[in-house]
Amino acid sequence: MRIAENLLLLSLVACCLMPAGVRAERIKDLAAVHGVRRNQLIGYGLVTGLNGTGDSYRSRFTLQSLAAMLGRMGVRIDPKQIQVRNVAAVMVSAELPPFARTGSRIDVTVSSIGDARSLLGGTLIYTPLRGSDGNVYAVAQGALAVGGWDTESYGARLSKNHATVGRIPMGATVEKEVPSPLTGADSLDLTLLQPDFTTAARLAAAINTKMGSELAQALDAGTVRVKLPQEGKTDVVSLLAEIENLEVAGDNRARVVVSERTGTVVLGEQVRLRQVAITHGSIHLEIAPRAEVSQPNPLAAGNTVTVREDQIRVREPPQPLVVVEPGATLGELVRALNAVGATPRDLIQILQAIHSAGALPAELEII
Repeated sequence: MRIAENLLLLSLVACCLMPAGVRAERIKDLAAVHGVRRNQLIGYGLVTGLNGTGDSYRSRFTLQSLAAMLGRMGVRIDPKQIQVRNVAAVMVSAELPPFARTGSRIDVTVSSIGDARSLLGGTLIYTPLRGSDGNVYAVAQGALAVGGWDTESYGARLSKNHATVGRIPMGATVEKEVPSPLTGADSLDLTLLQPDFTTAARLAAAINTKMGSELAQALDAGTVRVKLPQEGKTDVVSLLAEIENLEVAGDNRARVVVSERTGTVVLGEQVRLRQVAITHGSIHLEIAPRAEVSQPNPLAAGNTVTVREDQIRVREPPQPLVVVEPGATLGELVRALNAVGATPRDLIQILQAIHSAGALPAELEII
């Protein structure tokens, strides 16, 4: 029953992927403006106010950081004399979205790097967040929201979820803006999310048809350059809004993705087969254990002997030879594999054999 359900599910997926015609997609779903991206920010800070669940004295960097912070506030203390468990050293990470302005608020993630047991109830102290260029783009501070807890008493310990990672919603303030790639540019590059020469050519043709002039040019499989008209340089947003809503029929290479760990098989709609004959056989081995006891007569000399005689039966059901005609579609391929009684895990081996035979002109990816 389980095998039948898996084959039915695979058939339904195949039918859903069968193209009823070329389907168009918006340019905004196929490409992105080059330079418009998120930027990673990171910082090192301290979380205070923990209820005895912070770093221990073995985390020397925590004690040094605490002493340095107190020193900037005018309090001089030797790090070796600090013995607290309500402070934890953490790494603070965030993503700076494109077009974020000074004063905007972004979320931050706080992760313990010492031996703290829990960050529950802690408060992150003022922490600068730097980009890859070393400049400070935001500062973070605030109370943590931790989705778990960790408690210990007299040797017994109970925890739930991950208590050493927390978040601060809107916990960082943007202090420096990233320059916009749209300012003062004579042209813009559209980067395809999945590079493909056919899609790039169609995208450029759609833009030129809409604008009525040769403004777009496909530079390669992943980049389409759009020259900004004189009137478009002052209103780039309206021009991009008009371009990104154009519909283009995207294309990509035929690909089959299989996962041997889970027995998952995903076939793209472009998959076609050359003529090939498929058969799939399986051997059923049955072993029936049977033991016979040989016992001597009551007055005879001898010992009771147990003789084991297992019955072994091998059964190999006949499997038909299925011929798949040239240019078979995805649905026909699935029906042919179902006809030979293939399970989802069997499909992986069959597809690999078909690909090795040269009858599957598609990219076979195993994950």
